[in-house]
Amino acid sequence: MSNRTSTLAELNALAEGGGGKERIQRHREAGRLIARERIEALLDPGSFIELDKLMTHDSAAFGMADMRHPGDGVVTGYGSVEGRQVFVYAQDFTVVGGTISKAHGEKICKVMDLAKQVGAPIVALLDSAGARIQEGIGALAGYGDVLFRNMQASGVVPQIACVMGPCVGGAACSVGVADVVFMVEGQGSLFMAGPEVVQSVSSQSITKDGLGGARIHAESSGIAHILAPDDAACIERVRELLTYLPSNYAEDSPRYEAEATGSSTGLALIVPESPSRTYDVKDAIRAIVDTGTMFELHEGFAKNVVTTLARIGGKVIGVVANQPNQLAGCLDIHGSQKAARFIRFCDCFNIPLLTLVDAPGFLPGAEQEHAGLVQHAAKLMYAFAEATVPKVTLILRKAYGAAYVMMASKHIKGDIIYALPTAEIAVMQPETATSVVYKSELAKAPNDAALKKKLAATYREEFATPFKAAERGFVDEVITPDMARPRIARAFDMLRDKRVVSPARKHGNIPL
Repeated sequence: MSNRTSTLAELNALAEGGGGKERIQRHREAGRLIARERIEALLDPGSFIELDKLMTHDSAAFGMADMRHPGDGVVTGYGSVEGRQVFVYAQDFTVVGGTISKAHGEKICKVMDLAKQVGAPIVALLDSAGARIQEGIGALAGYGDVLFRNMQASGVVPQIACVMGPCVGGAACSVGVADVVFMVEGQGSLFMAGPEVVQSVSSQSITKDGLGGARIHAESSGIAHILAPDDAACIERVRELLTYLPSNYAEDSPRYEAEATGSSTGLALIVPESPSRTYDVKDAIRAIVDTGTMFELHEGFAKNVVTTLARIGGKVIGVVANQPNQLAGCLDIHGSQKAARFIRFCDCFNIPLLTLVDAPGFLPGAEQEHAGLVQHAAKLMYAFAEATVPKVTLILRKAYGAAYVMMASKHIKGDIIYALPTAEIAVMQPETATSVVYKSELAKAPNDAALKKKLAATYREEFATPFKAAERGFVDEVITPDMARPRIARAFDMLRDKRVVSPARKHGNIPL
């Protein structure tokens, strides 16, 4: 064996050995996979091609000359998931805490540039204590360059972030740009903070339910889309997600032959005729889409709105639905934000949208108004109106006021609008409208509860039925529940070649 061959073998062994047996052992004892094991679990067997395996930093200050390690704390490259090309980088916490140096950032930038150029998803497996303090401005340049690549890749290729350990400081903004964020409970932590918090990043108070923990971001901040109990489960869910997504903005999602299909014959049993009775809209979704194909995002956040990927006839769609068993289906700040982000994500990647409407309006109250409900509602309206993918809407029951307009109605360019006979479309709820339109009648008997009920029923039957909207062309067809699935599938098939010419402008100014 030549000297150079021997040197290469030694360097490869160093790179593949991570931070050494002791550090790797501690990592595994904590129930965590090391960086290379995570990549192996993600990609098809034998498909990984590593890049910059021997790259390292060139810093000498603060003893860093003695801490040079081939790979510099991040494993980068490309491979395949179910035969489709994917780019990946996995930070290695066993090497200098997975901290980001200039070289570390350059490695990540290279795979991100390649992913954008060839049109393939990027999966980030994050486990880093943040910027490498010893390197100073070089470390800031490293993650700053990565953040710029995140922006450039946004809407070009899917960006998936998996927070499997700490992800702190400015580098955490990379997660904020990602299309879908996974977090591992008890391990993942995500926050913008000073050095005093970074030093305690491994404490249970942070990684579990405290500052930056996975459940906090899944239920309160809304940053995390999916929670996973461990590394293996997280990676398996990422592999599943990739089956719903196209490789880039110019392609469609892969189509799978539907072995079993949903049946909307049960929809009549799910959606009550009584407007006061509640139900789970997820059951309604399952009755329409292919069986077993729901991939829900943001399940723990803003539960009054359901956002899920699914398939109908083997083709991927995105579903936005009001949830009557949470806040009576009212839209609020978080629900509007959640839906708007999901709509724009689907529109980026050519995923048609199905909207299921059962909303009595926006959540009333000073707290919501003072927190900016108007602006957040405008985000929802803007996202639906701006989306150019096929948009099919089914009004299940209540569609009142601004909620009717903003939930992909004909007025903001919903393509096909269906309504069940149970639908109620009006400026406001009949009970409220009665006090205005029947004011003179009620003035004669202000305490007559039976009269109020009778007048509300009259308004509901004469003015709030879907037939009134159908007469005006605002509803394309009033359908029975058993017609829902075939009509929706046929509408998406009809719209598959839809083309929209947007107005000439630099870009719109969405109310962020």
